Amino acid sequence: MKVKTIKQELGKLANQTQAKILQRFFKTGPGQYGAGDKFLGIKVPQQRAIAKKYYQTVALSEITDLIKSPYHEHRLTGLIILVMKFPQATEIGQKQIFDFYLKNTKRINNWDLVDLTTPNIVGTWLLTHERKILYQLAKSKLLWDRRIAILTTFTFIRAKQFNDAIKISEMLLTDKHDLIHKAIGWMLREIGKRDKKELIKFLEKNYAKMPRTMLRYAIEKLPKKQRKYYLNK
Repeated sequence: MKVKTIKQELGKLANQTQAKILQRFFKTGPGQYGAGDKFLGIKVPQQRAIAKKYYQTVALSEITDLIKSPYHEHRLTGLIILVMKFPQATEIGQKQIFDFYLKNTKRINNWDLVDLTTPNIVGTWLLTHERKILYQLAKSKLLWDRRIAILTTFTFIRAKQFNDAIKISEMLLTDKHDLIHKAIGWMLREIGKRDKKELIKFLEKNYAKMPRTMLRYAIEKLPKKQRKYYLNK
């Protein structure tokens, strides 16, 4: 019954004022990307502390109860537990966590849930395994699947493997959602930090088709003269 205890501990940290702020910040209104999400108003470091306290003793099957919760902090704490479990697991155990994660992407349904966990689980697993699933996720109608696809490549980028990030970025270049524009721009910026020529090559081929937000994120670290060049072309 560790999950019950985790929920009780999170409940003690609930802050109604902070919850209202988070509900606005994470766009939970009707028609917004986080519509209907509920918040307890708990800071991420507090969730990490609770996850660290219990991650070794909570079974994977129990985490389902956290992932399916209507409360954002329950889901994030459950996902953080998965991140903590992953490096200590055997290869079989890591595959189980990877499969569990992808089975529950409908519940990994806000950008922070994706960004704080996807590179550590999906990215780390696919760094040394077949990456076909990544392209299936990129074609998904579910926004969070597509965000997971591009955020997974952050792990590859850190390992100076840019090919999948470039391909996924080109696949999603005309995506209609701002959260995808920002994520792609972010990943392109990360590529540029490590290999400016690779970023410039992508920009020269695609800048005219890139949504403005994506382009601004991608060129953020370039010299002012180059930023103006792409923004004014």
